[in-house]
Amino acid sequence: MSERDDRLIAEFNARRSEDAFAALVRQHVNLVFATAVRQVGDAGAAEEITQNVFVALAQAAGKLGSHPTIAGWLHQTALNKSREWLRSELRRRQREQAAVNLDLAKAEGDSVWSSLVPLLDEALLKLREPDRQAVILHFMEGRTFQEVGSALGMNEDAARKRVNRCLDQLTHFFRRRGFAAPALAAGAPLFALSSHAAPAGLAASATTAGVAAAHSAASTSTLTLIKGALKIMAWTKTKTAIVASVAAILGIGTTTVVVEALLPVPNIQGTWEGTLDMNMPGWGVRRGESPKTRWVLRITGTNGSYQANFDDIDRGYKEVWFNTFTYKYPSVHGEIPSLNFSYIGTVNRSGKKISGKTHQNGVAQAVLFEPTTNPPPFPEPLTDEEIVPRAGSDLQGFWTGVIKTGKAGLHVNIKIAEPSDGTFRADFYVPDQGTNRQPTSVAYDGTTVKLMPMAGYGMFQGELRNGGMEMTGNWIQGGHQTPTTFARTK
Repeated sequence: MSERDDRLIAEFNARRSEDAFAALVRQHVNLVFATAVRQVGDAGAAEEITQNVFVALAQAAGKLGSHPTIAGWLHQTALNKSREWLRSELRRRQREQAAVNLDLAKAEGDSVWSSLVPLLDEALLKLREPDRQAVILHFMEGRTFQEVGSALGMNEDAARKRVNRCLDQLTHFFRRRGFAAPALAAGAPLFALSSHAAPAGLAASATTAGVAAAHSAASTSTLTLIKGALKIMAWTKTKTAIVASVAAILGIGTTTVVVEALLPVPNIQGTWEGTLDMNMPGWGVRRGESPKTRWVLRITGTNGSYQANFDDIDRGYKEVWFNTFTYKYPSVHGEIPSLNFSYIGTVNRSGKKISGKTHQNGVAQAVLFEPTTNPPPFPEPLTDEEIVPRAGSDLQGFWTGVIKTGKAGLHVNIKIAEPSDGTFRADFYVPDQGTNRQPTSVAYDGTTVKLMPMAGYGMFQGELRNGGMEMTGNWIQGGHQTPTTFARTK
């Protein structure tokens, strides 16, 4: 659970604690960065604005100690700083600003939701301050309703009702402006489309800038900040030259230093590997456990046009192609309309990670990709020839059974192959659910049999009975055991 903002601010005010200020930055940096990106449509400018917002926080900390959460204040300040940046730095692009926002929306995906992203902050400003804070905490900072209630002085149920009421108000805001917006609900992709994870290193540089601004000695603060900024930039080992400019703006008792690093846009072409958390607590073997599956993502591109496909290793899907796949640093977005499926991710500054979520039928599932030169092999489906029963193998063959869930239960088919080297391969099918095959691991010590779909959707543990014609034991899922028998079938 996050620390209360008012306690961290009190500690910072009392001792100029860098740890306390760093905790504030970590808790809110994604909110500030995402707000800036939505306003200016440029990730590099959004980093500069984010640093300026936390400098402003350090300067105003003495006036904010009574606020249990500063999320609303940071959101408003990020909007103000973004508008200042647009006025001072983008005068020559004033006529292009609408196109910039439209381009940003297209980078997020051509859908009814993406057209609403540029108006989200304006809509939030129409809410009452306590309501705006509740929406920001829950949807933009990922706080639970219990945490939202704690921050705003109410119980969990009251926080949930407040947020749901706000969603209705936001829906009316968009509809009054002529958008055919569906009713906003907890699973609506609007907030996911509008979120942008802060690049690696930004929290550290924002902390350095804020703490430096709080010191009274301008020369000391400037030197400290420059050293800190240089340390932040030292993380990259790229051979590309880094061009940095440092500008100091001196005020009464404060110093603001803006450090801008001009880095090449990371190249994301290649093979990536990640593990998808299916966000299904209780569907795994243990109580509360969620299944997971390994993904291999392949990206190619020419002249800014990209194509991508993925293998879902542990659920048996191979070379699933995105119909559209766009990359506009730092945002990555893939769509498969026929499956109502999308992936929205963010590339970090070094180009070594893509963090994001898949979205399908209102369910979001997190996955972090990293480059790989040795992806896990895809388990090909077993052929009928591979599972013909043979002498010397107790398990090779075709097995059927029913897992008793509800009145009818689930019919299950299992193919098991045991090559001569003594290893096992298996495929698990559930015809009643129309599911694709699930590659399955097999463990057998001559007595006990263990079968587990590789994605972790439960497991079977039992023994061979009836002359090797039956496997009798329990299906274990969510911590519960259900007596189950699989019979050998031709």
